[in-house]
Amino acid sequence: MTEKEKKCEIDYSKYVDAATKRIVYGCIGLVVTVAVVVFLVWAILHPHKMDFVLQDVTIYEFNISQPNLLTSNLQVTLSSHNPNDKIGILYERLDIYASYRNQEVTLAHLLPETYQGHLEVTVWSPVLTGTAVSVEPYLTPALNEDINAGMVLLNIKIDGCVKWKVGTWVSECYRLLVNCPASIPFSGQLAGTGPAIKDQLAQQCAVDV
Repeated sequence: MTEKEKKCEIDYSKYVDAATKRIVYGCIGLVVTVAVVVFLVWAILHPHKMDFVLQDVTIYEFNISQPNLLTSNLQVTLSSHNPNDKIGILYERLDIYASYRNQEVTLAHLLPETYQGHLEVTVWSPVLTGTAVSVEPYLTPALNEDINAGMVLLNIKIDGCVKWKVGTWVSECYRLLVNCPASIPFSGQLAGTGPAIKDQLAQQCAVDV
């Protein structure tokens, strides 16, 4: 190979390296620009978390038997309000269940996926059931005492995923935790054959996103 050919080969290699660097820098610049735009849109719009309200609870059956088995059948009505006037909310994989003293006492019920537009209100009325659910031994006397006292504090909880939507842009999934306390008046255990207990609550729920 002549000296001239070697020189041409070296110059060509430098050209390829320079072109590669320009492409890499261009891609990095594009990614940074998109990230900055998304951040600015997010900062300007500043989404507010939704408001959940537990409207009412209807209990058809709530009966504890030995050894430490709880059977329950209840229907809850709760609503969610989107306070944002420029941001939509996508509710995905929302599991709702009832708990007593931090123990789940019904099976988780999957709410339907829902899109909530600007300033809209969504209402769900799921039925929550649990047949012969095993509870911790210490909960049995505590629950019997509450029932005999005429008041049981249940917590209606939601565990799921939400996404924010602005135009065609959709955010990543954020975990949603909702806790709605419900103080239910009792005159004794419900075996599922007598009249149901319905309590109008309009109870504000704690929301964490």
